[in-house]
Amino acid sequence: MGEYLEEISFYDKALHIREETLLENHPLLACSYNNIGLVNFAIGEFSKALSFYEKAFHIQHQNLPGNHPDIATTYGNIGVIYNCMSDYSKALEFYEKAHQIYEKVLPSNHPYLAISY
Repeated sequence: MGEYLEEISFYDKALHIREETLLENHPLLACSYNNIGLVNFAIGEFSKALSFYEKAFHIQHQNLPGNHPDIATTYGNIGVIYNCMSDYSKALEFYEKAHQIYEKVLPSNHPYLAISY
């Protein structure tokens, strides 16, 4: 609906509650960070989006196996940000990391794998 400031406000409230009630590396915090990253991406705040995606990745890396699809998705999100920031070599690096995971864990006809190609 394009109500990005309102969206960020709600995500910030959810994040604050989660930070108050959960351990600092809880997977739900990664979810909040990814959500806030998505909104910042949508409004063109690429540096902020990257920061939130990196926080999400740090938590995911602590809690999930290295080949988990959620990690691949976060790699892809980071790749998109670097692409938008015209850092194409970094974008490619993260897109390739995402693709390697998807190739290992998803069926060959999965839509995420097609997107990563």
